[in-house]
Amino acid sequence: MKVLIVEDEPKLASFIKRGLEEQSWEVENAYDGRVGKSLATSNTYDIIVLDVNLPVINGFDLAQQLRQEGITTPILMLTALGTVEDKLQGFDSGADDYLVKPFEFREFIARLKVLARRGGRIEEKVQTLKVADLELNLDERIARRGGKQIDLTSKEFALLEYLMRNRNRVVSRVDIAEKVWDIHFDTGTNVIDVYINFLRKKVDKDFPKKLIHTVVGMGYIFKEE
Repeated sequence: MKVLIVEDEPKLASFIKRGLEEQSWEVENAYDGRVGKSLATSNTYDIIVLDVNLPVINGFDLAQQLRQEGITTPILMLTALGTVEDKLQGFDSGADDYLVKPFEFREFIARLKVLARRGGRIEEKVQTLKVADLELNLDERIARRGGKQIDLTSKEFALLEYLMRNRNRVVSRVDIAEKVWDIHFDTGTNVIDVYINFLRKKVDKDFPKKLIHTVVGMGYIFKEE
């Protein structure tokens, strides 16, 4: 899923981007209507999220202009303007749905999924990663091995997902730090090794077939023995 977020509040835009990326969605941000229009007309997105009070081109006008350009991508209006008149104006401009700030992120995700299905952009099947007898359900954020559920923290889940997506490939501590922690690796910290050990205790310890392997001097690899 690829989503364009046109929102001029940097903190909110960053929060939405981070939350969607944790759901394995690809996100691009624009902070004014002109840039949003440029991105929307030159790239393909599954959903476009528009704030109403945007600099240069407001959300109502932008939605209308995109429809006039022939862009049929589902549009979700995300705004603090919540009167019936505001909502009607949004729908008249070409929006498919309207969510008022402040909002629950779970509802936001649910609205996006409905729009994606309505636009034929998303399949109903559950997103799952599987290696050997280990399964990672990306929708429910649940890990199971041999049918037994494994309790993981949010960061452990993100680390396991990264390792599974890169199965059979050596990933360095630098790779993990940048992709999972979003930081530049500090050689003075052992946080990655600590979390790898946490995962090993939960994912490998009680099973004869080990999946997380150390490659001395290089990093880690996730593979069947």
